[in-house]
Amino acid sequence: MNINKIIASIFGIGFLKGGGTYAAIVTCGFIYLLWQSPALQNPWYLFVIAIMITLLGVYVSNKVEPDWGEDSSRVVIDEVAGMLIAMLFIPVNIYLLLAGLVLFRFFDIVKPLGIRKMEALPSGTGVMMDDVLAGFYANVLLQVGYVVWEFWKVKN
Repeated sequence: MNINKIIASIFGIGFLKGGGTYAAIVTCGFIYLLWQSPALQNPWYLFVIAIMITLLGVYVSNKVEPDWGEDSSRVVIDEVAGMLIAMLFIPVNIYLLLAGLVLFRFFDIVKPLGIRKMEALPSGTGVMMDDVLAGFYANVLLQVGYVVWEFWKVKN
């Protein structure tokens, strides 16, 4: 197996049934580990990592497409990028991380609000951008939910 396939499948996770969900869960573990170091809790670190993973994902998706076909389920680096984006600028909180996982997977699986249209973009860009948008929608709901929760706590 070549390096592009290893990266695209996130070290073979993409070969599992439900690999996208497993990749998102592993990403949650990575985010949780980042949160354990106060120096790495700066949200800009996660932002830079998300950008790098997204760009790498476009590249490796393009490289594996001739062998694996268009938008292969083996490619799960897109779930990693989407989950990272779902958690951008979200306060360090395990419950928000779990909510982010559920929301991201919901948007990624159901593909409402133009997410499915992103798949029509060419090659690796289409593979990655539907998950990027799913992560964005999850992030917006998390941000709104957090603000509403904080407002409710102050009122009560």
